[in-house]
Amino acid sequence: MTSYILKRILLMVPTLLGVLLLTFVVIQFVPGGPVEQMVSQLQGRDVGGEGAAAAGAGYRGRQGVDAARIEEIKALYGFDKPAPERFWQMVQQFARFDLGKSFFYPKDVWQLIKEKLPVSISLGLWTFFLSYCISVPLGVAKAVRSGSRFDTVTSLIVLAGYAIPGFVLGVMLLVVFGGQLQWFPLRGLTSSNWAQLGWMERITDYLWHIVLPVTASVLGSFAVITMLTKNAMLEEIRKQYVLTARAKGLSTRRVLWVHVFRNALIPLVTGFPAAFVGAFFTGSLLIETLFSLDGLGLLSFESVMRRDYPVVLGTLYLFTLIGLVTKLISDLCYVWVDPRVKFD
Repeated sequence: MTSYILKRILLMVPTLLGVLLLTFVVIQFVPGGPVEQMVSQLQGRDVGGEGAAAAGAGYRGRQGVDAARIEEIKALYGFDKPAPERFWQMVQQFARFDLGKSFFYPKDVWQLIKEKLPVSISLGLWTFFLSYCISVPLGVAKAVRSGSRFDTVTSLIVLAGYAIPGFVLGVMLLVVFGGQLQWFPLRGLTSSNWAQLGWMERITDYLWHIVLPVTASVLGSFAVITMLTKNAMLEEIRKQYVLTARAKGLSTRRVLWVHVFRNALIPLVTGFPAAFVGAFFTGSLLIETLFSLDGLGLLSFESVMRRDYPVVLGTLYLFTLIGLVTKLISDLCYVWVDPRVKFD
């Protein structure tokens, strides 16, 4: 097992390099980079200043930026060096976990991530744990009562929730519970006077704000986990060892949770990394935008739109590394769930 873990850790290095290299090459050919944006802003200011100064004068067109100024802008953003040299410097910085500085924020990328991370952690952890804590027992109950009215009704409910996109559900929740009924706040994770509240009042205020975003984020994930749990349990219940365990006099609860559930857990363990990382970074953009939550999803989107390459590459490096580590952890969980699995 130790040799397998070392192999996986060593394989993370070329995987990270490949992801970074591919992204770095792609962004070199994307128009509208930081240099072009700065040149456009300078041209726009020249036009505005000229139009304001010359009252009644005709429009003279855009004023060009001289080559020396463009070279200064390239040096400011580091584009005065060849692409291979810039990539090698970036890899050296990332090896030291130095993600660089943002082009448009006067902060380090690490500082930006630390500022946005609490929002994504709040939304992601609630979504992840509620999804599994509700869906797994529900899937087990559906498998035990397969074909009953309970199974049919719950299937309709979870599939209806899955069919509604998260942002559509979020708009409905905002309009109904935030606007008309005014039961919950419309934006943010805390109130403006949160710092002046006591500890119990802070917890209550936080939970009050998080209800609508978490509901919009978590409802669509119930169906996949619930149906996966149900199908895995049904497949295991029909196997011979279950009949043998019951013939030996074991209770239904012990057969279900000790023997059947442990074997049915293997497909669920496979989805842990994707669900965990996805809850943090994948589906949070629309929810964060809708509920005015300043998290990592919104930061990544704005960085891509503004061509803030240090933030784009830094967050990509961090997310890829987290994904690889969680994938390794899920593989190790295979051995914990089923000792028959061998990776050596």
